[in-house]
Amino acid sequence: MTWPRWRLVLLLMAICFLAHFNRVSMAVAGDMRIMSQYEISPTRMGIVYSAFLAAYTMFMIPGGWLIDQRGPRFSLQLVCFGSAGFVFLTGCVGITVASTMLAFPAFLAIRSLMGLVSAPLHPAAANAVSLDIPIMQRSAANGLVTGAALLGVASTYPLFGYLVDWFDWPGAFVVVGSVTAACGWLWAHCEPVKPIGANVAISADEAPSTASAIHARRQSPHTIRSYFRRNKSLLLLTLSYAAVGYFQYLFFYWMHYYFETILELGSRDSRLYSAIPPLAMALGMPLGGWLSDRIQSLFGWRAARTGLVMSAMTASAGLLLLGISAAESFWIVVWLSLALGVLGTAEGPFWVTAVEAGGRRGGLSAAILNTGGNAGGILAPVVTPWISDTLEFGWQTGIAVGSLVCVLGAALWFWIDIDSTIEL
Repeated sequence: MTWPRWRLVLLLMAICFLAHFNRVSMAVAGDMRIMSQYEISPTRMGIVYSAFLAAYTMFMIPGGWLIDQRGPRFSLQLVCFGSAGFVFLTGCVGITVASTMLAFPAFLAIRSLMGLVSAPLHPAAANAVSLDIPIMQRSAANGLVTGAALLGVASTYPLFGYLVDWFDWPGAFVVVGSVTAACGWLWAHCEPVKPIGANVAISADEAPSTASAIHARRQSPHTIRSYFRRNKSLLLLTLSYAAVGYFQYLFFYWMHYYFETILELGSRDSRLYSAIPPLAMALGMPLGGWLSDRIQSLFGWRAARTGLVMSAMTASAGLLLLGISAAESFWIVVWLSLALGVLGTAEGPFWVTAVEAGGRRGGLSAAILNTGGNAGGILAPVVTPWISDTLEFGWQTGIAVGSLVCVLGAALWFWIDIDSTIEL
């Protein structure tokens, strides 16, 4: 890991941190000001949250095509500068719009367009890692990048909450939009350029063992249909990651509401408690990436990917049930934090596996994976309050559905064909 490679990883971490900070900041502003100011119900606010995720998911595969055509450098500039503009416009709604009739559709439009420009984020980051980082450090590098994204989520409730206290919510969005634009400028001027369509980074010691796999990847089909026809494992991987997305976004969008409104733990404590589970996941991601790289070097591909991911997802499901069953706030936070932290250890293996499946079309392959992840994520903000309030099962039951989804996602790894994934 030379300095240019570390610089690449650090910049990718900064971009992912801000992208997820911007994503979840809407939920913070919604809880603190927007829902009461514009009289928007939690269910309708969930639609605003899901509008971002819907556009983000719909344009994920076109974003993967863009990555393969223009490279990760251009794609991530689009993410940074586009996100900065729409974050700024979100704040402008609070300055210029006074009525609910206008504010709700304005939020829907702005957050949908922000989801569109954010679509290449994680596939481009994973593709950049695979272009420049040797395979035995790749899961760890992806773990650091995705961990920074969760650090952004964990920081949003306390940091953006303080910005709202100081500048009100419109001013807070303007401040964060400016920081995002500055990060985009750094990426545009500092990111090392690799040729578009280049092979993934190969170190000298791994070159002989991967020559045949690289030859096979050069012959990889270029359409989505042929991807799935040639490799059912990519489809199973995508469905499994959809379960991870549902589990994650359940925490991202409703855990603060659960702590403050359902458990009535108070505004200050709820901010702190909401930040701890994503922070635990941010720590689990690089740890899981490092562990996957070590296991792969000692025991091979299946143990490093299938064994680690299935164990992590199953354990997370059980820990979530412990969290919603606990009576004391201390244990509620402990179990829920462990649930998200343990799930984070699977993140690096998911992403490096997806890019390996695509070879020269690693951007498209990673985009397919992330499409599944966000398809699951779209459901959580809407399904959770629907089960809890509309069906009157209660919020514990609505949250417990995440455990069932996670176990089903883990089971899919039984049928992933490891060999065909590597050779595609």
